[in-house]
Amino acid sequence: MSDDPKTLVSTEWLEAHLSDPDLRIFDASWYLPDMKRDGRAEYEKSHIPGARYFDIDDISDHRSDLPHTVPPVEKFMSRMRAMGVGDGHQVVAYDGAGLFSAARVWWLFRLMGKTDVAVLDGGFRKWTAEGRPVDDNPPVIRDRHMTVQRQNQLVRDVTQVAAASKLADHDIVDARSPARFRGEEAEPRPGLRSGHIPGSKNVHYATLLQSDGTMKPVDELRAVFEAAGVDLKKPVITSCGSGVTAAVLSLALERIGHRNHSLYDGSWAEWGMYDDLRVEVG
Repeated sequence: MSDDPKTLVSTEWLEAHLSDPDLRIFDASWYLPDMKRDGRAEYEKSHIPGARYFDIDDISDHRSDLPHTVPPVEKFMSRMRAMGVGDGHQVVAYDGAGLFSAARVWWLFRLMGKTDVAVLDGGFRKWTAEGRPVDDNPPVIRDRHMTVQRQNQLVRDVTQVAAASKLADHDIVDARSPARFRGEEAEPRPGLRSGHIPGSKNVHYATLLQSDGTMKPVDELRAVFEAAGVDLKKPVITSCGSGVTAAVLSLALERIGHRNHSLYDGSWAEWGMYDDLRVEVG
């Protein structure tokens, strides 16, 4: 794998840079209820030295009825400052599943105009399997100012996605499992219809990963999208259940050099709720 501090870095790269004064590491572990895991509790028990815990549910817009939607700029800035993360820092996010929720934090930083941010390839699972250092110490926090320039083109709302579905001028790509995409399996969130956004394509996020939780090489990533019928000459909108694994697709698109992509923040948690939005099954 070629390390890229703007997308994806290896465990070797991160261990070699652990003592860099401008490195900031986030444990961004987040799990679905049926995974029966507690990200914060796992972080407090053991984490990469110096890591802070990024609570995806907390650092969100609590005015929204939808899960962990993008926080207001001011809230993001204040939370980052409180964690000692600011301008000039190289950020690396990881999670305990391998490569699952950390990409959401990568995307969120990109949305806020921060490009010096990467995901740890293979995550904490690979890190510990290789016997790399861990501890349970809280990080030493030093205040650092953060400036934000929100990149609105990286996020889409339900009105924009409905228009894209109708006009077919974007490819909408859904990261959920094939059974959920086809409407054959109930959604984990109660009250949601089953199926997918009309005209959308299905690229289950797990198909972009290797057995050890690392992301596939660039040529294989491109092949996965093409096999799913994604037109990589079109702008792409990524989607999933609640905007978490959609970011894995966004990260993969960035890796293959597809720069014209955005993420549907409400995802199926929003689309599946409203009866006036069309749903396809099968």
